Amino acid sequence: MIDVIFLLLIFFMVSTSFINFFKRMDISLPEAKASVSAEKLEKYVIEIGLDEKILLNKIEVNFDSLEKKLKKKGPGMDLKKSVIIRADKKLDYGLVVKVMGIVKASNITDLSIAVK
Repeated sequence: MIDVIFLLLIFFMVSTSFINFFKRMDISLPEAKASVSAEKLEKYVIEIGLDEKILLNKIEVNFDSLEKKLKKKGPGMDLKKSVIIRADKKLDYGLVVKVMGIVKASNITDLSIAVK
């Protein structure tokens, strides 16, 4: 009986390591044939849910504050900025284009769209 409990304990410990704890919004990503994962020095993640709520690095923002935060220069002024947009595939295309326009207006050229 102790062996069975021990095996169950190990199973649950291992299975929890596969859970994505960084996922904040329930977003269904579109699929792509090829994707590239890039590690940058200063990375921003913009998440857009079906309710049109926008999160910048897990903090809720609106369009005005999004542009201000992307243009903000901090201690890493020399670092290259990178933006990844995670938007639900059922979301209105115009909203995603508007966010992409804000990113471009912030002089950030490294823009990626997350797919699965």
